Amino acid sequence: MIFWLILTVILAVFEILTQGLSTIWFAIGALAAFIMAVLGLSVPLQIVVFILVSIVMLLLVRPVSVRLLGGRIVKTNIDAVPGRKVTVSKDIDNIKETGAVILDGTTWNARSMDDEVNISSGETVIIEKVEGNKLIVKKA
Repeated sequence: MIFWLILTVILAVFEILTQGLSTIWFAIGALAAFIMAVLGLSVPLQIVVFILVSIVMLLLVRPVSVRLLGGRIVKTNIDAVPGRKVTVSKDIDNIKETGAVILDGTTWNARSMDDEVNISSGETVIIEKVEGNKLIVKKA
């Protein structure tokens, strides 16, 4: 009986430390098995309850929880850059390895998504991704 309680605490502490929404479901399963032990049910039944509750929680509740909690993540810094519109400050030519854009008052090296497409200074582009210290852009 004490085994299930100790396992519940260990798994809950691990979940608090990692915050990955992965071990909490097994902690709930261990808690359910602990309740079965308190009620005097057999060890094999406790194990079955632990496995079933853990699997059901993991497969049914975790995806919903991840979706609900994941939506609150606010992109910051470099993660917030893709999708933004910027102005080309220096002609972008991938063959010559030239080009720059201005993002929030800072000049960044820039390259076109397509090596065949040159983009002239003054044009508006959309940032597709960041590669090192370069912004990869496409025409807006």
